[in-house]
Amino acid sequence: MNNQELYRIALNKAMKLCSVREFCINDIRGKAESWGVGKEEIEKIIALLLKEKFIDESRYAAAYVKDKFNYNKWGKVKISAGLKMKGIPAEIIRVSLDMIDNEKYREFLEKIISSHRKKIKAKNQYDLKAKLLRYGLSKGFESGLLYEILGEE
Repeated sequence: MNNQELYRIALNKAMKLCSVREFCINDIRGKAESWGVGKEEIEKIIALLLKEKFIDESRYAAAYVKDKFNYNKWGKVKISAGLKMKGIPAEIIRVSLDMIDNEKYREFLEKIISSHRKKIKAKNQYDLKAKLLRYGLSKGFESGLLYEILGEE
């Protein structure tokens, strides 16, 4: 199979993938590399996908934030780190994270903390708060917000 055929097949595959769900540039680049497409062809494919709006980093980031917050119960820190690993620009990450309502975010965190509290065995109040803090941090929530919520209890 020559380079032109491989390019055409890879472009069609990429278009099909992007029409089913959101992908970022890094995802498509990785897939195209795994298909054996050369660097120049990959860049042409990405340029065409961007031009035709098959790929949109802002749209991808918005979907990622929504899914990770609602389904995975991740905080903004963990979501931001995931988007950085995908190579999404910082400005797009900031705008996408701003779409989360702060009041809803806080209520959500309070709910998962109180839910997790029921499952924890702790020696004393200090130990309980430490375990809840570690849990919240592992889910990607901000330490300041966690201290605030745990201090209220």
